[in-house]
Amino acid sequence: MAIVHKIGRRKTSVARVYLQEGNGEIYINGRELKDYFTTGVLQYKVEQPLAITGTKGKYNVDVKVFGGGNTGQAEAIRLGISRALCDIDADFRTQLKPEGLLTRDPRMVERKKYGQKKARKKFQFSKR
Repeated sequence: MAIVHKIGRRKTSVARVYLQEGNGEIYINGRELKDYFTTGVLQYKVEQPLAITGTKGKYNVDVKVFGGGNTGQAEAIRLGISRALCDIDADFRTQLKPEGLLTRDPRMVERKKYGQKKARKKFQFSKR
């Protein structure tokens, strides 16, 4: 099997995921999963597509991710892994789609407008 390359995005994070057959190692920016994401919740988010499809120890995952914060990066990786698994086997789509793992979350930070303090907050109004 050749290496499958897919991209996952979330907020300002972009994750390039490379999936190939192996023994279940997950490397993110050259570091192991448990070194890169120290909290269990983020580790679970990254491993979620593999756990749902039952392929946890079958594929090696190599990820290059940049931009955003911890949660955005973890969810970008999750989308990339889900897309790669669907590319390998189309039957995985029926398992991942109901869980919402194939949906690109379009929510982004709203831009700051001129004449205002932030995106929606205004400068304090003074009557006199």
